[in-house]
Amino acid sequence: MARSLANTVLKGIIGSHHRAATCRTLCQQGTIAYYSVSSDAGTHDDFKSISKLADSDISLKDVVEKDVKENPVMIYMKGIPEAPACGFSSLAVRVLKAHGVPIASRNILEDQELKSGVKAFSHWPTFPQIFINGEFIGGSDIILNMHQSGELTEKLKGATTSNTVKRDD
Repeated sequence: MARSLANTVLKGIIGSHHRAATCRTLCQQGTIAYYSVSSDAGTHDDFKSISKLADSDISLKDVVEKDVKENPVMIYMKGIPEAPACGFSSLAVRVLKAHGVPIASRNILEDQELKSGVKAFSHWPTFPQIFINGEFIGGSDIILNMHQSGELTEKLKGATTSNTVKRDD
């Protein structure tokens, strides 16, 4: 019943033939959890991803390698540490902040090419992705397990050097 109601509302808002192409829904107990904009040619330019590296000679692999090498704790996440854009990114940031280490980050929602580049670099399909002292660790579930077992404290030794939070350039 709830799913049917949500689909009826969506048909009225965006039309039935565009529903699958332009809107992605998650219906749980009658609420729509999120939407995502289509990447088709008809999408307005304001909603398309912008590659900040398009006009530069730097490859995505070089950017990720530099980030990971120069930052003791590097997280590629949805949002920024001060305002995570998903629960998994929020969990990872909270766990890392509990250890008092400086966190460098990049918001993968701002650049689809960077998101793909990070996935290719780590061979890991999901976000957030956390690197500590140059080593790929994993996502929020792995960080949480390491925190609970005490292993994260050991891994973060040497990662407490002063560092600024990295923003997208």
